[in-house]
Amino acid sequence: MSAELPKVELHLHLEGAAPPALIRDLARRKHVDLSGIFDARGGYAFRDFWHFLGVYEAATSVLTTPEDYARLTRAVLEESAASGVIYTEAFLSPDFCGGRDVSAWRDYVAAMAEAAAAAQRDCGITLRGVVTAIRHFGPEKARETAQCAAETMGGFITGFGLAGDERKGEPKDFAWSFDLAREAGLGLTAHAGEWAGPDSVRDAIRDLAVARIGHGVRAIEDLALVDEIAEAGIVLEVCPGSNVALGLYPSFRAHPIADLDRRGVKVTVSTDDPPFFHTTMRCEYEALAEAFDWDEGQFLRLARTAADAAFCDAETRAEILKKLA
Repeated sequence: MSAELPKVELHLHLEGAAPPALIRDLARRKHVDLSGIFDARGGYAFRDFWHFLGVYEAATSVLTTPEDYARLTRAVLEESAASGVIYTEAFLSPDFCGGRDVSAWRDYVAAMAEAAAAAQRDCGITLRGVVTAIRHFGPEKARETAQCAAETMGGFITGFGLAGDERKGEPKDFAWSFDLAREAGLGLTAHAGEWAGPDSVRDAIRDLAVARIGHGVRAIEDLALVDEIAEAGIVLEVCPGSNVALGLYPSFRAHPIADLDRRGVKVTVSTDDPPFFHTTMRCEYEALAEAFDWDEGQFLRLARTAADAAFCDAETRAEILKKLA
């Protein structure tokens, strides 16, 4: 059932979805020693979330040209399509693509967009980019990232977000960047409620006026907040496998996604950084079906929720919903 169902993914970090073999090959070609970031089986190795951030940035360090990102985009989309994903949004960071220089960033965007168009033609999967500021790099760099997003908005680039270490700074520190992105017409999302508690979700909604929250699962610790999220129609980009792999919850059965859904919150399913967490969208569906006895109708309902929340134009959305129907 899980492989055949069409799927919509809203929370995928492009670099975090890089197949380890691709990163190893680039490191070999560029004479960069990354042996410390892999385990004995060739997968990514990390101790906890904060070590994961360091491993993530080390892996990303060998992605240095638009051509590298074109190759990465194609590899990631082929993996997603194999799990039945028909539409995906990926977080893209100018911090890693040209150092937040708008001119260089345009070259990276063009390369990724071209690879995405080829994958759409060959694999039937559509990609849109969500330009993402890195929280632990600070508000000033986030402003430069927002300017990159505003300058390239339209077509391929459709959203703006905030990711990284939730312990660094407050959402209000990034309000200027979100205001700029909003004025440019970009959809808005922010990571919150993963490693910080429910107040981080409330702050992101209040101070950044986002339509979606990345993760957001710790809202379940404040049922009044859960009711507020449901009433406001805020969509949660939930990544159960990521949360379990990083130790936020001990198992899928203990994950709050089903409780949030029952309480009227609009939840969606994504993989976050799939090779790091040994998951795929197919694996997520299978684990959720086993944990909560969810059937095909439930998964199609969640996919329609994701399609409705996608940062894409009306024509693209209609095409996605047609495939889901």
